[in-house]
Amino acid sequence: MSEIFRVAIIGSGPAGKSAAGRAASLGMSHILLEKTDHLSDTIYKYQKGKHVMATPSQLVLRSDQEFEAGKREAILEKWNARTRELGVNVKFNAEAKAIRGTGPAIEGSVHVIEQRGRDGSITKKEIQRYAPPYEIVLTNGETIMAENVVFAIGTQGNPNRMRCPGGDLPHVQYQLDDPTEYVDEHIVVIGAGDAGIENARGLAEDSAQGNVVTIVSRGPEAPSPKESFPTAKEANALALLGDRNAGKLNIRFETDTASVEPGWITFSTRDGEERVRCDRIIARIGSAPPRAFIEECGIAFTSADRLAFPQLSPVFESTAPGIFVIGALAGYPLIKHCMNQGYDVIEFINGNTELKPADEPILEAKFRDLPGRKSVAEWLDLLRENVTILNGMNPLQMREFMLDSDAKFYRKGDVIFERSAPGSSLFAIAQGSVAVQIDPNDTSKTVPIGQGSIFGEVGLISGRRRGATVIAAEDTICVEISRNAALKLQSQVPTAKKAIERISTERLLLQMFGSGLKPDDIAEVVQTSKIRQIKPGEAILKEGDEGNEIYVIRVGSMIVEKEIGGKPVFLSYLPAGSYVGEMALIAGGRRTATVKAAIKSEVIQIDGDAFKKVLEAHPELLKRAKRDMASRQDINAFIEAKKDSFSGVVDMYSGVANFLVENGIGEATDVLLIDETLCVGCDNCEKACADSHDGLSRLDREAGRSYAHLHVPTSCRHCEHPHCMADCPPNAINRGPDGEVYINDTCIGCGNCQRNCPYGVIRMDKVPPKKPSLLSWLFFGFGPGPGEPSKKWAYANSDPGVEKPKKAIKCDMCAGIEGGPSCVRACPTGAAIRVAPDEFLTVARLEQEEA
Repeated sequence: MSEIFRVAIIGSGPAGKSAAGRAASLGMSHILLEKTDHLSDTIYKYQKGKHVMATPSQLVLRSDQEFEAGKREAILEKWNARTRELGVNVKFNAEAKAIRGTGPAIEGSVHVIEQRGRDGSITKKEIQRYAPPYEIVLTNGETIMAENVVFAIGTQGNPNRMRCPGGDLPHVQYQLDDPTEYVDEHIVVIGAGDAGIENARGLAEDSAQGNVVTIVSRGPEAPSPKESFPTAKEANALALLGDRNAGKLNIRFETDTASVEPGWITFSTRDGEERVRCDRIIARIGSAPPRAFIEECGIAFTSADRLAFPQLSPVFESTAPGIFVIGALAGYPLIKHCMNQGYDVIEFINGNTELKPADEPILEAKFRDLPGRKSVAEWLDLLRENVTILNGMNPLQMREFMLDSDAKFYRKGDVIFERSAPGSSLFAIAQGSVAVQIDPNDTSKTVPIGQGSIFGEVGLISGRRRGATVIAAEDTICVEISRNAALKLQSQVPTAKKAIERISTERLLLQMFGSGLKPDDIAEVVQTSKIRQIKPGEAILKEGDEGNEIYVIRVGSMIVEKEIGGKPVFLSYLPAGSYVGEMALIAGGRRTATVKAAIKSEVIQIDGDAFKKVLEAHPELLKRAKRDMASRQDINAFIEAKKDSFSGVVDMYSGVANFLVENGIGEATDVLLIDETLCVGCDNCEKACADSHDGLSRLDREAGRSYAHLHVPTSCRHCEHPHCMADCPPNAINRGPDGEVYINDTCIGCGNCQRNCPYGVIRMDKVPPKKPSLLSWLFFGFGPGPGEPSKKWAYANSDPGVEKPKKAIKCDMCAGIEGGPSCVRACPTGAAIRVAPDEFLTVARLEQEEA
């Protein structure tokens, strides 16, 4: 009979090698199985010269192997030498293809596997679990016997593939070994996690290679590097942005791949599709566990989702007794975590029940101020069980999650956050409840949110200031989840993403439709709804089509068009928070207009039949929907009645509206327009702006584009999702309570906002000193005199030997100045106007003007 090892470790990456090293140190009979002819295949396949980080920095290393940040080659050399020194029993070229228990059948322990066919059909397969020892069958036919098995195989051998036309072409690759091999190529790296960032930086490092490198991220650029790249280490994110600022490479945010062809790639961006030259694609879009193999071993997963991880106990044991899972396959991709787990799992197998995880002191500190005496494990279980979005996580994932989150206790009446306060974190209620003050003028009007739910999701999704004050309705325990942790949670735990989408959808619908609706009233609507990403120019409704779905605009904006005389006529602009599609549902018939995205948008598609039940059960909501429908029918009737006598005006209006959308009005919340039929060129608007801002005008009247009689000067649009907020190191750019986007005094003058603004409305200038008082000028001659521009005075009186630092300057809508924007107030003819797109961009204005 062949030897039965105490433990067989499959995979020699950081987790497996650390486990094998610990087993060797303890004198435990073991074998380390590696499918290749070398150790640590994942690290081995890192690009040459890659700098390997040792994060998280606050976590101590617990392993018989050494590890500190350094070059790939140096780390591998140390690990290999230490493995030999410890006397680890390694078997190379040993790939496992099956694992089965050879002991008696475990009574009542049957694992059911659901397998989905290409046609969508589902078949079920039952696997009876058997007790150890386990027989490990290798691909060469050999067998290994072991009392315990430790899976440390990671997920990199099962990369996610590109799912677009042309994604299987030969110039698409999923691994980069040596970035110095490629010269004079246009290379696109898909995916902005650590692997993608490191590949892109390696390809762009040496300018002599002549590569044009672009890295693509589906997410938006956020105020901080960590939020812009939520799945990457912060040091990598900072380094990538530094390379971009140095002109070494390009970063495309909010971009997907539409298609691939030889020599080209077509991107889907917020502004539409764009075809770009591309010689090579490096796709680093993550990987998934090799689920079929793992499930055949009797191991259950946390959910049916492809990206789900195995169900594990706090000691890493799976649902198959004696089979343990550690490392990336357990949901812990960081090297230091993996090595600690390798050490710990061997200690657990060896009977050390007193061992605490290496992150225990960190988590103990996080839970120290909570009421009640509970261990870290008990707190983690409570949070996971009580908070809906955390239900799908295993205990090990919970530990990593809490390293980036905070548990907080609030007494009844404590303010958790206030209306208009900055903040993008998400809160989850583990115990107790909170009250949301929906009316700032009457704090007694509140909406309760109970245990298990979340709040603060608006700040997470949009980045806007808090929309309401939230207080603890009773003694309450909340988990404050940083935006980075929340984004990472959604990307790694599919059930969490679905829960956040469901709750945010429910809240938006209740807020929009009101009429006394409660969550139970719209449960079916929420359950059947879908969130869809809409490309710029893509239609969600087409005139003449059948359908009864309702669409709620969640992010972005839409334009409504109707065909008149064989050509589309612009009817109206719909911002986020609007809904369309009710006419066909209520009145029947086909769609009466086309609705398409002005910019990259996101909509909630609501099943018409489910929504109709809600309308029938709530007469007030039906009455409101009919009012909205009647308003739109009036516009349609007006256009039809005037299409002959009024066609020229309608054509002109439609052309102007489309011009404005093309010039950024589609993502604006407030924009300055100048009617050139009234403008006399006096420049009072610019002068007033300068007088209100220490001599520095935020407006260039002559710059910008014109169409017909309307001119769009160079002035801030105060975008719904401001480009300028992305990559502001000191977070100096904020949104005020009235929607204005402004730059505060913490600006360091880096110029990132100026580069990121697509409309050229931000400039860098030296900030003049504060203007002294009139008495200081009168008695001591300090400062500019009455009517003398502060900027002119500052330059005339500056020290030529002292270089004043520049800071970013842009329109702030004259926030805090009585009377509103100075540019509008100073215009003698009324040519300058500030408008909200949803009020200005509607053909109803023509009806009003005619009346």
